[in-house]
Amino acid sequence: MYAVIRTGGKQYCVKPGDVIQVEKLLLEDGQESVEFADVLAVNDGTLVVGAPTVENAIVTAKVLGQGKGKKVIIYKYKSKKDYRKKQGHRQPFTEVEITEIKSGKAE
Repeated sequence: MYAVIRTGGKQYCVKPGDVIQVEKLLLEDGQESVEFADVLAVNDGTLVVGAPTVENAIVTAKVLGQGKGKKVIIYKYKSKKDYRKKQGHRQPFTEVEITEIKSGKAE
């Protein structure tokens, strides 16, 4: 069973037990259940694709921690003008573990 979810402007294909890094969510470490209701597709033997989302489908996850990604260096330079600017950036993320996928079908 897998699902495609949308969070932070990105799409992720997830299965129960997967650990993924998503854009930073304002949640605490160890928070038991986080629900992603923006489910685009679910496959539990048969593929159900939403238009744009699958009704009543929910993916629950557990927050493992917050962090920052690898540093990216931004360097601006203009020749013959003595202009140089060096800047670094580390994108914050939230690490979550997928615990359950509910397809939304009446069972």
